[in-house]
Amino acid sequence: MFGRNIGWLLMCFLLSGCEQKVLHSGLTENEANEMVALLYINNLDAAKIETKDGLFRVDTEKPSFSRAVAILQREGLPRERFESLGDVFTKDGFVSSPLEERARLNYALSQEIAKTIANIDGVMMARVHLAVPERQILSDKIEPSSASVFVKHKPEIDLSSQVGKIKSMVVTAFENLPYENVTIGLFTAEEVLIDSATSSTLLAQNSGTNSSSLQPLLLIVIALGGILLIAASVYFYLRNRARIKTVETPHVE
Repeated sequence: MFGRNIGWLLMCFLLSGCEQKVLHSGLTENEANEMVALLYINNLDAAKIETKDGLFRVDTEKPSFSRAVAILQREGLPRERFESLGDVFTKDGFVSSPLEERARLNYALSQEIAKTIANIDGVMMARVHLAVPERQILSDKIEPSSASVFVKHKPEIDLSSQVGKIKSMVVTAFENLPYENVTIGLFTAEEVLIDSATSSTLLAQNSGTNSSSLQPLLLIVIALGGILLIAASVYFYLRNRARIKTVETPHVE
């Protein structure tokens, strides 16, 4: 009975020490794989778990939760999801006006271009805002459109040489949009791990923390195992000794 109680206590302690925290849920398998791989690179434990709805979630150990969140934010994961033309123009059975159809088309194109820009190496977030003047019915003159593009990129990446290419992509995607009417705003993301020294320090702390956080648990497990072994040895010793005495004691009639 004593050994069984010790075993239950040991199991409960191990389960409490390995508590998992959910980092993100509702992920595709590719998104989950990307996040888990990044955390592994940074020496953090992570698990990809499939949920009932066919999607995935990423878990990590409780002591590593804050560092895992900071690393994922630094890399812009999970990546932003954009609507496609098929998503915007789903058949809903309602008849839309030409103005509504044009607005939906412009929005869908903005999403497509933003998605393309977001796939450029180093880009963490992209937005495309299009301004289309209302057409005057009694005038044949068409006012030109304008667009502004917001790009948030990693601190170590310089995208200034890519501004012309980004402008060209936006201009060719929309009708009646002059090159000079496109404004590109490049913004550097604030680095979570401020500098290389801090990054190295946190990485060393991370590696050390994973091992040091396990040291007390390991010592307690060894101690409980030793206690359990001693208790079992004493129990069997006393039991065998009682049997030997019973056999050696002569029966007096």
